[in-house]
Amino acid sequence: MKTTRRSSIKKMGIAIAGLFGITSAKAATPSSDVKVSNNIVTDQDIPLFSGAVRHGNTLYIAGKGAHFEGDIKDHTDHVLKELQKELERNGSSMEQVLKVNVYLADLADYKGMNEVFRGRFGSNPPVRTTVATYGGVPGNSLVEMDCIAAVN
Repeated sequence: MKTTRRSSIKKMGIAIAGLFGITSAKAATPSSDVKVSNNIVTDQDIPLFSGAVRHGNTLYIAGKGAHFEGDIKDHTDHVLKELQKELERNGSSMEQVLKVNVYLADLADYKGMNEVFRGRFGSNPPVRTTVATYGGVPGNSLVEMDCIAAVN
């Protein structure tokens, strides 16, 4: 019987999952150790997304933007301050950030964003991905960032 690539990958995934004690490929369901922050964004009174979610000792912070007139340095500074507030509100800090995603409205702003970003996460900066978005960042922000951090 001919094995397709898809079925081979599926079998490999199941085997790897078994190594880590995962018995089902079902989507994870929230457990008692998942804590959602009180700042849930709604759309027409229906929950849309949470500003922060803690799962065990890991904190996930939703994207923060800057929705005012200014240049990339103003926007980057504002976004980083908002991330810091959210991290501290949830028991973490800039030094505990593990991963940052940076979304630029224009890749030409990369250098200016870096000038403000540099040093904000301590002497051991997090892993980072930076991309330019097609069509811009929501809310006319020049930059948006989200992150994943450790919590003590």
